[in-house]
Amino acid sequence: MKIVFTGGGTGGHFYPIIAVAEELKDLIKEKKILEPELYFFGPAPYDERLLFENNISFIKTPAGKMRRYFSIQNFFDVFKTFFGILGTMFKLYQVYPDVVFSKGGYGSVPTLIAARFLKIPILIHDSDAIPGRATLMAAPYAKKIALSYEGALEYFPEKIKSRIALTGNPIRRDVRTPATDGAHAFLELETNIPTVLILGGSSGSEKINDVVLSALSELVADYQVIHQTGQKNFELVKETARVILEKNEKRFRYKAFDFLSPLATKMSAGVADLVVSRAGSGNIAEIASWGKASILVPIPENVSRDQRLNAFAYAHAGASIVIDQNNFTPHLLLAEIKRLFTNPKARNDMAEAARTFAKPDAAHVVAEALLDMALAHET
Repeated sequence: MKIVFTGGGTGGHFYPIIAVAEELKDLIKEKKILEPELYFFGPAPYDERLLFENNISFIKTPAGKMRRYFSIQNFFDVFKTFFGILGTMFKLYQVYPDVVFSKGGYGSVPTLIAARFLKIPILIHDSDAIPGRATLMAAPYAKKIALSYEGALEYFPEKIKSRIALTGNPIRRDVRTPATDGAHAFLELETNIPTVLILGGSSGSEKINDVVLSALSELVADYQVIHQTGQKNFELVKETARVILEKNEKRFRYKAFDFLSPLATKMSAGVADLVVSRAGSGNIAEIASWGKASILVPIPENVSRDQRLNAFAYAHAGASIVIDQNNFTPHLLLAEIKRLFTNPKARNDMAEAARTFAKPDAAHVVAEALLDMALAHET
């Protein structure tokens, strides 16, 4: 049995693939089936360590990115995608998997088109409130489609809705459940001070970093702050925070991390009373699985429409507050944090709504469907 995974070049596309692969391995053992050959087709491996740990072979398939704003790169990327499709056709034929699992994104397009020509069954998962262009392109010939948001159903033709299931977004096991035992000691935090966890997404967010730094003196007066800055911004943020808090006796309440390892993520989620985050599909799914109240700051719509729509769909469930980036100021951040901590009922209601929204078995459900399709094709 052979299974190919494919997806675009972000953590929101990549990490759910790993979550499904983890569940797939358990299902294989449970059903006593021979271990399948797993492949990841994409422009880049994203995280080679996770691919290696899950015994997934990487095969490079070039793909052009179609930006939503004007760029001369869009012209050249049309040719990159065209030649990427031709090369991927040959590579996919060599592997000839029993099923292709796509997480969408520009990186999946060559593999999806090649699979269509080679008549290989396709299962698509889309994490966003409005399905991406790669998903909508492949939907008519996909055998099964899994969605994270119920509202996304309206974007598909009626004739294919019988092939669609609402599964939620797959989350890796090592960050799915918060850890409380030893978390305060691990993060060097006090046990009786409210804690705010700030997540900038896989690459960090300069806007969130700037606002947090501007509000930092007032934040540490009342709260402990765990701040994931992103690797490229870490040294600058750390040095700026050091200068800002140099004479502040509460400076030890601020903890900056360039990247949160799975263990640090679980610990941070365990101690956090409130999360401030970008609105990537993966961020929202994790926050929901932790059952935490949150403030979401989506990337502006002219850069990525997905985050804004995801954020408002999640807020509509009562699980979050959304602050538009153009309105995101130190004063407003402090005001919203204070409002939620002085109104525990509102914060608890949001946390309960988050738990209701969460679908912790999403990876298992998708893995089962993927295995069923692979077995059916193999026979």
